[in-house]
Amino acid sequence: MNKTFNYSAMKIGIIGGGQLGKNMAQEAKKMGFYVTILDPTPNCPAAQVSDKQIVGNLHNKAKLSQLVEESDVTTFELEHVDTSILQKMYDSGSSIYPSPYLIELIQDKYRQKKLLDKSGIPVPAYRSVDSPESLRSFGFPVIQKARKGGYDGKGVVLLKSENDLANGIKVESFIEELVDIDKEIAVMVARSIEGEIACYPVVEMIFDERVNICDTVIAPARIDEKTDAEAKALALKSIEALDGVGIFGVEMFLTKDKKILVNEIAPRPHNSGHYTIESCLTSQFEQLIRAVTNLPLGSTKLVSPAAMVNLLGEEGYRGEPIIEGIQEALSIPGLSFHFYGKKETAPFRKMGHITVSDEDLDTALEKAEKAKRILKVKGAIKI
Repeated sequence: MNKTFNYSAMKIGIIGGGQLGKNMAQEAKKMGFYVTILDPTPNCPAAQVSDKQIVGNLHNKAKLSQLVEESDVTTFELEHVDTSILQKMYDSGSSIYPSPYLIELIQDKYRQKKLLDKSGIPVPAYRSVDSPESLRSFGFPVIQKARKGGYDGKGVVLLKSENDLANGIKVESFIEELVDIDKEIAVMVARSIEGEIACYPVVEMIFDERVNICDTVIAPARIDEKTDAEAKALALKSIEALDGVGIFGVEMFLTKDKKILVNEIAPRPHNSGHYTIESCLTSQFEQLIRAVTNLPLGSTKLVSPAAMVNLLGEEGYRGEPIIEGIQEALSIPGLSFHFYGKKETAPFRKMGHITVSDEDLDTALEKAEKAKRILKVKGAIKI
């Protein structure tokens, strides 16, 4: 992209209109850009803060074409999209970042893992599933993952023994060794069109085991300097191997014997980077906009330690969301409250998040856990 472009007239297209798209749009609007969203839900969260919404399915070739044609640069809120038409437009000179070829590779977690492996990046032992017998090839317990379509714990099954084979994933899949994990960590990495690269602090992720959704993010991760440096180096090497442009969430396992294995990569803003809105000089969302418009990347300096907690829809409720405890929670010093504007809640649906910044990491975490106990997202309909 030409750096002499008239930035005051720039139009940005975002594929997907959920909470990530909303934050992306807010940053783009702050910088003065015109924002168009493609999403099937009218008045989706991102559309509420954008100039225009194209209502359409993310696999609708005509709607995808329209978005790209109406935009100077197009980027992604999520990777579950039809890439075929985007590849044709990319090949014809349209500015689409990350490349739709990279999006297609990332969509297939097995292909993604093979590329990382071939690039010398340590990953858990893995094997394609091409017969019922291959599910047994690592012994038990073993992790089975769908090659495509999985997110937020969906498409991942723990097979503890032969008895669990009946519950295995029926779509195209692969297996992975069950790693003896000490911590799950992540690093956000930004890379510009010209190859400038910036790395955020290593964070620690704690998961809700009921549904395997990230529950809490701790920034910085409680790890030693050697592990911190190794994690950042691996994250940078991973994005260089992908030749990615944009922002990427690199999820990793830190094993009990202090080895780091790359789990998977998200080619977009990531839940583990939400803390950057309040706690870094440049948020992950602003950084993405900078990267795909060929602007210099911003500083990733951590201004303050932070703890981020996802606000999930309470079990037993659906319908119009009702927030309980907001008055008490917002009285906690250093707490920032984000509600995504989704019209309906459902059990474990991501409805918002809170971030608590504090000079002391332990205090930030204590405050965040207190707020988590207070805040509840219920629904108008009890189920």
